[in-house]
Amino acid sequence: MKAIKHISYIILSILFCTQISFAQLDLPSIFGDHMVLQQKQQNPVWGWASPGETIKVSINGQSHSTKADGQGNWRIKLRPIPAGGPYRLDIEGKNSSFYFDDVLVGEVWICSGQSNMAWPINATNSAELAKLTANYPNIRLISVPQVGTQEAQQDFNGEWSACSPETIGNFSAVGYFFGRRLHHALDVPIGLIDNAWGGSAAEAWVRKDVLTKDGNYDELLGWWKEKEVSFNYEKLLKDWEKDVAEWDGLSEEKRDRDRPRRPRNLMTGNHRPANIYNGVLHPTIGYGIKGSIWYQGESNAGRAYQYRHLFPLMIQHWRDEWGQGDFPFYYVQLADFKEEKIEPGDSDWAELREAQTMTMSKLKNVGEAVIIDVGEGRDIHPRNKQTVANRLARWALAKDYNKDIQFMGPRYKSMKIEGDKIILTFDHVGQRLYAFDRESPVGFTIAGKDQKFI
Repeated sequence: MKAIKHISYIILSILFCTQISFAQLDLPSIFGDHMVLQQKQQNPVWGWASPGETIKVSINGQSHSTKADGQGNWRIKLRPIPAGGPYRLDIEGKNSSFYFDDVLVGEVWICSGQSNMAWPINATNSAELAKLTANYPNIRLISVPQVGTQEAQQDFNGEWSACSPETIGNFSAVGYFFGRRLHHALDVPIGLIDNAWGGSAAEAWVRKDVLTKDGNYDELLGWWKEKEVSFNYEKLLKDWEKDVAEWDGLSEEKRDRDRPRRPRNLMTGNHRPANIYNGVLHPTIGYGIKGSIWYQGESNAGRAYQYRHLFPLMIQHWRDEWGQGDFPFYYVQLADFKEEKIEPGDSDWAELREAQTMTMSKLKNVGEAVIIDVGEGRDIHPRNKQTVANRLARWALAKDYNKDIQFMGPRYKSMKIEGDKIILTFDHVGQRLYAFDRESPVGFTIAGKDQKFI
């Protein structure tokens, strides 16, 4: 019960009337009542105290002590704890102590990306049913608020909660359906960390010095450097307020446009390089996890060729920061969207999908959930998040939990020409190839080395 520590300081001040000031023993919000710790591995626990203060952390029969450094930072590692619980995590300092109750141990996954990952249960195609049946006290949820900044944040405003019809409505639908599948298959507690931010660009999830050192993003960083000098948000706000006042003063008959929308602040937004890394990701880095699921790419489709390098860079950057080796990273292919074209043509979304697929040949322990059949031509946010989550769960269950199931869609393997036919061979066909909306495929769009599609 973290609140107890605040009371202890008040009592100490009254009893001793001391004039000595000291730092408050504290931990970031990623630790708290109802949290889930990752099983079968050491788990870091860290926080702040007075410089030099001795901190003791205990759970399930193990105890660890350390001293805060000169800046008041401290850190210990818990030995692996059996899956299950509830356990109690005790934290004791020189002047105060408190504990976190109802701590479970199981599988912890980060649910990240942009709006299709952030898309809540409330907006899915069967929200009422999903909420009505969301009685899973051993699935635990925490959401990280959207804070865009160039300064690395140490904490965030959030707390863990048990999954219930009352708590699930605004949580990531893909995250919840993914976690529910794992919970059913593994019968262990599941912890889900939702840090998705709608509309976010991949470069916003990467530390700026990493982008600078790489050398492939000089033009992108140069554009932002110019904006940091020239962008005047206060002027935009004043112009908007004037515009709104004029619009409000018009009668409905004379209004020829919608009410002006408040301008966005580019400097605190979700596209500026490193903004989301600093404000959203950094406060959680190091917390024990199993892996991450990711649904993003729409905002980078206009620079799809660059994504071939940027996306693997981001994944490797996260892994380097976490210090847990090549943890699993499974991501969602961009869905089918907009009207289908009969004739071949350029497509930035198709190029982005290609970049996503190429990531599997560049990094270990990554996998793409193919959802080309799940999209909606009229909506960039398909409401069917259950199928998306199922395909992500297949990757995790097969690769990380040794379940004997088909985990990916058909992939082109080879071709050979026989007369006037081309014979295609695919891997990962499962039971058989199946044309989901016709009796048989109409055809394929193909190209030679000249990259001219027919």
